Amino acid sequence: MRRALFAAAILLAGLIALPSSANAADGLISQGKTATASSTESAAFPASNAVDGNFGTRWSSAFSDPQWLQVDLGASATITSVLIDWESAYARSFSLKTSANGSSWTTVYSTTTGAGGRQTLTVSGSGRYVRLESTARATQWGVSLNEFQVFGTGGTTIPPGAVRVAEFLADCPASHRLPDDPIIFPNLPGASHMHSFFGSETTKASTTVTDLLNANSNCNPSIDKSAYWIPTFYNNNVPVEPTTGVFYYLGEGVSDALIAQTQPFPLGLRIVAGNAKATGPADNTIARWSCLGAGQVNPSSDFVTCPAGSMLESYLDFPHCWDGVNLDSTDHKSHMAYPVGNACPASHPVVVPKLRQVMRYPVNGSPANFRLASGAGYTMHGDFFNAWPVDEMARRVNDCIRIIVKCGADGRP
Repeated sequence: MRRALFAAAILLAGLIALPSSANAADGLISQGKTATASSTESAAFPASNAVDGNFGTRWSSAFSDPQWLQVDLGASATITSVLIDWESAYARSFSLKTSANGSSWTTVYSTTTGAGGRQTLTVSGSGRYVRLESTARATQWGVSLNEFQVFGTGGTTIPPGAVRVAEFLADCPASHRLPDDPIIFPNLPGASHMHSFFGSETTKASTTVTDLLNANSNCNPSIDKSAYWIPTFYNNNVPVEPTTGVFYYLGEGVSDALIAQTQPFPLGLRIVAGNAKATGPADNTIARWSCLGAGQVNPSSDFVTCPAGSMLESYLDFPHCWDGVNLDSTDHKSHMAYPVGNACPASHPVVVPKLRQVMRYPVNGSPANFRLASGAGYTMHGDFFNAWPVDEMARRVNDCIRIIVKCGADGRP
C-alpha cells in the first residue's frame, strides 16, 4: 500500500511539476501565443494545446515522419531554454530551430537519441519563431506534446484586457469626386463613371504609387497614403457622400494558424471588390446594404428601406488571398482570391489582411430614388491602391493581425 501511495505521489508531482527556477527566471514567453503544426491527429489535439499552459491537454500529429510544431512569439526574442513535455508518443530524433521570418531556420539543438518524458533544454538563440522538428518517431503513433514552453526575453505580450479580434483600421472622409479610375482606366481621365475618392487627396486617372506616397492623405492615420474609391451615391440625382469611410484591416476568413502567417500588403498592390456590371443581387453577394441604428433590418445586396433616425450602410469585403507575385492583373481580379474552407487556394497561397469597406450615408426611407453611379445598389464595388509605408504596414500586421488583437487607427490595442 505504501509503495502504491508513493508511486501515486510521484506521478502527481510529475503532472504538476513546474520548470526549474533557473529557466523560469528568464520568463515564459510562448504561453498563449499562436502555435501551428505540420499536421494534427484530429481536431481534438490542435497545436494550440501545446502552448496553453495546461499539461493535461496535448497536440498530436499524424502518424508519419517528419512532423513539426512551432510557436510565433510575436516579435524577436532571446531564447535561453525550452521545456518539452512529451506524451507517450515521442520523437527519437528531433531538433529545435529558431527563425526571424518563419522561413529561414537556425538549429539550436538536435538529438537522435531522444528518450521522451519531460526535458528542459538549454539553448542559445534568437528569433520570432521557435520550431520543434521531429524526423523519427519512437512509436507507431505520431508525435505528441503536452506542453512546449519557450523561455527567454522579448517577444510580444498581449496587453491585459485586449480584445481578441485581429483588426486595425483607417478612418477616411470623402476627399473628391472624379469620373476617373486609375486601376480600370489608367491614364484615361473621364473614362469612368463618377467615383468618390477617400484617403489620398490627389487621386486621378494617372495616379501612380509614387504619386500616392508623395501626396497628402485625409485618413486617420494620415500615414496611410493609400487611395480608396467607390461609385458615387445619388439621392434624387444629387450626390451624397458618406459621413465617413471606414476601412477595416482584419484577420478572419481563414484559420488562426493562417492568420498567424498573414503577410503585409505589398506596396502598390491593387485590389477590386464587388461587381460594377451586376445585373441583379445574385451577381454581387459580397456587397451588403443594411441600416445603422435601425435594429432588425435584414441585409441585402441591393438597397434597403431604413427607418427614420437611421442611416443607410454599405459593407464590402475584399479578397485576401494573393498569388504572391502580381500587384495587378489584366482583369484586375485574378491575382487575388477569396478563401475557401478557411484556407487560401493553392493558386493564391499568401494570406494578406482582409480589407472591409464600410460606408454610412446620411439618408433613410424608401430607396426608390437611390442609385449609384454604376447603377443599382447591387453594383456596389470598391477599389484599393495600397500606399501604406512598408514598415508601418508590417508593424500593424505583426502587432494586431498575427497575434489577434483589436487595434485602433494608431495601430495599437
